[in-house]
This record gives sequence, structure tokens and C-alpha cells, in this order.
Amino acid sequence: MDRRIAKTRKAIFSAFDALIVKADYAKISVQNIIDEADIGRSTFYEHFETKDELLRAKCKDLFEHIFVPSGTEATHAFSRNSTFKEKTMHILYHLLDDKKVIKGILASEGRQIFLQYFRSYLTVMVEREKIHLPGVPDEFLKNHITGSFIETVCWWAGRDFRESPEELIDWLSEVMPI
Repeated sequence: MDRRIAKTRKAIFSAFDALIVKADYAKISVQNIIDEADIGRSTFYEHFETKDELLRAKCKDLFEHIFVPSGTEATHAFSRNSTFKEKTMHILYHLLDDKKVIKGILASEGRQIFLQYFRSYLTVMVEREKIHLPGVPDEFLKNHITGSFIETVCWWAGRDFRESPEELIDWLSEVMPI
């Protein structure tokens, strides 16, 4: 990606982040984003057709970063060889790192877009783990693990991320096979 394009996208994402922690998604206008990013209207529309498209791009960037192992992060990196427990811990740390933005999105009308992307990426990760329990259909188990993890994250955000990722993983390990 061209450096100028990347810089502009970063400014737009940063503006969105700054706004979502202060206002409900429904109340944020494209004009608010343009003003916060200090860009022109045509510049915004060169990158995104709508505010929803901006949120989708943000989710895609976030989840690709979280779910694609890079090994370059000092505090919570993971690799393809990490256990499922380590991978879920990695996800929680990323969400914690960006907790104000995540909480703002989850408390707003943007929640459904965010959760759609989260479920999509998490489902692929769970499928790759090939977790099995005797007597439990794989599709049911995949749905249960994915749904439980997502609902745990929503609960955690609603509690202002009070618990540590380690506590959540310990609790999840007690109630499901991770």
C-alpha cells in the first residue's frame, strides 16, 4: 500500500477511535470523522463509501492482525504452534490493549458489524484446532466454543475489562475444552 494511502487510512481509523470512545456509533457522522482526521470529504470517500464500510475495514484490519500469527509482539505474540489456550489469550490481550475502542463499539450500533467479523475469524481458528469431545457433534462444539468465547468477551467489556486475560482463560478452561 502506498505510504500516503496508509497514512490517510491511519488518520481516519485514529479519528474513528477517538470518536467512538466519546460518542455512540449512531451519533458519529462522516463529517465528524472528517473533522477529527483533518482531511477533506473527497479524501474520506476515496477510502470509504460509508461509516459502516469504515467500521468493516477497521474490524478486518484488527482481526487479521489478531488472528494471523506474526511473532513480533513483545507482550502477547503467538505462533502457528501455539496452543488454543495461548491463541485465545493472545486475542484477549489485543482486546484489552484497545479496550476503550472495543467497549465503545460493543456498546453501540456498530456491535453487530464487530461481532460478525469476530465470529467469522474465531470460527476459522476453532475449526483449525480440530477440537473433539466424544459424543458431541463437532459442529455443536465449534458453535459452543465460538459463542461462549464471544459472549465472555462481551461480558468482560461490560465489566470494563476488570478481570485479567489469565483469569478469563482459567474460567473458560473450567467450563469448556480450550
